[in-house]
Amino acid sequence: MRALRHTTKKRTGPGRHYRLGAEPQEGGTNFALYSRHAEKVFLLLFDGRHFRPTDIIECERSPEDIWHVFVHDVGAGQLYGYKVKGVYNPYIGYRFNVHKLLIDPYAKAITGLPVNKKGMLFGYQAGLKHKDLIMDGRDNTGYVPKSIVIDDGFDWQSDRPPSIPLEELCLYEVHVRGFTVHPSSKAVHAGTYIGLIEKIPYLMELGINAVELLPVHQHYSLIPGRRRCSVDYWGYNTICFFAPELRYGTGKRPGCEVNEFKTMVRELHKAGIEVILDVVYNHTGEGDEYGPTLTFRGIDNPSYYLLSGTESAPAYRYRNDAGCGNVLDCEKPPVLRLVMDSLRYWVKEMHVDGFRFDLAPILARENGRYSKNSAFFRMIDQDPLLAGVKLIAEPWDLSGYHVGGFPRGWSEWNGRFRDTVRRFWRGNQGQVKELAWRLTGSADLYEKDSRSPANSINFITCHDGFTVIDLYSYDRKHNRENGEDNRDGLDANDSWNCGVEGETGDTTIVALRRRMVKNALCTLFLSLGTPMLCGGDEFLRTQQGNNNPWCQDNNITWFDWGLLKTNGDMYRFLSGLIALRKRYPVLYRKPFFSGRDEDGDLIPDILWFDHRLATPDWNDPDLRFLSYQIDGSEVPSGLGNYHLFIMLNADVRGYHVPLPRYETMRWYRIIDTSLDPGEDILPGGNEKELAGQESFESGPRSVSVLVAKERR
Repeated sequence: MRALRHTTKKRTGPGRHYRLGAEPQEGGTNFALYSRHAEKVFLLLFDGRHFRPTDIIECERSPEDIWHVFVHDVGAGQLYGYKVKGVYNPYIGYRFNVHKLLIDPYAKAITGLPVNKKGMLFGYQAGLKHKDLIMDGRDNTGYVPKSIVIDDGFDWQSDRPPSIPLEELCLYEVHVRGFTVHPSSKAVHAGTYIGLIEKIPYLMELGINAVELLPVHQHYSLIPGRRRCSVDYWGYNTICFFAPELRYGTGKRPGCEVNEFKTMVRELHKAGIEVILDVVYNHTGEGDEYGPTLTFRGIDNPSYYLLSGTESAPAYRYRNDAGCGNVLDCEKPPVLRLVMDSLRYWVKEMHVDGFRFDLAPILARENGRYSKNSAFFRMIDQDPLLAGVKLIAEPWDLSGYHVGGFPRGWSEWNGRFRDTVRRFWRGNQGQVKELAWRLTGSADLYEKDSRSPANSINFITCHDGFTVIDLYSYDRKHNRENGEDNRDGLDANDSWNCGVEGETGDTTIVALRRRMVKNALCTLFLSLGTPMLCGGDEFLRTQQGNNNPWCQDNNITWFDWGLLKTNGDMYRFLSGLIALRKRYPVLYRKPFFSGRDEDGDLIPDILWFDHRLATPDWNDPDLRFLSYQIDGSEVPSGLGNYHLFIMLNADVRGYHVPLPRYETMRWYRIIDTSLDPGEDILPGGNEKELAGQESFESGPRSVSVLVAKERR
């Protein structure tokens, strides 16, 4: 390739350096890119019809190391990219290669997916060992997607965020494409943001008021070095932190996915459903030192990534605390600015309601260690635009487990809730003491930081691991389809196959599995905390025992909507369970239980019992039954005085359980998972009065819920 030089007939000016990205303004567009170590930066413009640029414009450098230019008569829809000149010496951290076209880190849309033609995306000569990372001088301009200048204007139709209190949320974790791409969805625009809109009535009927979308930032889907299953289906390999994933758009025109995402958010808001994004700021899709050069690596490798190496090659390798090849260095100001600018953009321009931060401890480091006083937390805490959004952490990474360790204002995926509930229902010994903490909002984890039960995001299953029916159908993972000889994914799942591994026609085992699913879901939705349902669990979506289907863009992960008809009783049960939670506000009360009488009726807000109605022996390793009474009158509801009595029996034996006695109240059955569909859960107002008020038969491996109220 010939040396780059400024070649344009367009009128240009220095523009402004303080807003990064491509910003259309009156009379043209301002372009700005950060690179501390670059020698020169060139902006390339394209007309969409040719691989070659129509214009090559050399940018001006500001004292803040931002390269900028204003190009007149250029507006929304313009295609562009960058080439950056500088030192190429991977062994001291520099990966500049002026022959490689680069995506703008602030691009709000791109034209397509990168094509690795003859290895030209990688920046070095493919196939060589690390000691021979020689610069690849081939021009890859024709195989790299172009960034698109986007106009932020959109008809929001007076959109307002639902602003649902955290304690009232029912989260539904779902993959945009997988939700409707299966033919059984009958969606007109299957697998897209618009296709998700078609399922809003379904979500409303189920009782969901917030969706947590698996990553929708534009990601690099082709994983190098893999012959099988080389597609990143989940989307945890981001390359553009401002651009919605184009594959979830209809593809009607370049960049159409931006307005289609906004349309989805607007319509969800109209239905009273919030939108939470799973965001991945801890690493990028460029992978390790052998990965492609798409954006950050070629713009300024040492400014964006956390590098390490050997004495002879001190900055050759990438720190890999995310387990995906690299780590963004969030202690550096340009990376922290990128993250904050991205969060603000998705709130201000895309109207999302919150974020779930993948491997969040990586973002919050001081001197290489996780810190509750990190610059990341301080910047979010003082930002008025982010003050009202939900902030949810995945509170662990490869270097540590920080459940309960995030600051006030943050919620967390409560991994201890998941593990304890799974172990209790599996029949493990010594779980009831830990279970009591989890059922009541995990005060041991969150109360010390003045957080509430709602800050505990409770879940049994999520995208990462077994679905709920697989949890009770498989003792072992079955991941051979992933192409790694079943080595990937966790081996410890706290699952139980109910006696047979995988699918079976044994009706007794099938019935037991359904009961176990109901038990797990009851525990989730009856506990204090914010419940999160893994999408599809409501109709027993299976991944055939695969507990790590990140690379399965097929029937393993897609929602088979035919199961909704086959397993309609499970859907009915769960929708009834969500309605029950909403009917009794004491199940999502704001404060933690105190064990004291707080409303003057001489009844403590919570009382714990074993199967004899005695105080449980919390240290009994063989105790697999736990019951408790909640005083409903502690929380105003319009239902009058009532008490809920909840029995969790993970034992293989049933129990004849004595009931608390009240002179003016009668006990009514709401839930009994040991009963057949239709009787297993009863809607509000149709609870059945117990014939015998002195006791209740708690079936083996079952959940029962009673309510004491004034006799009708």
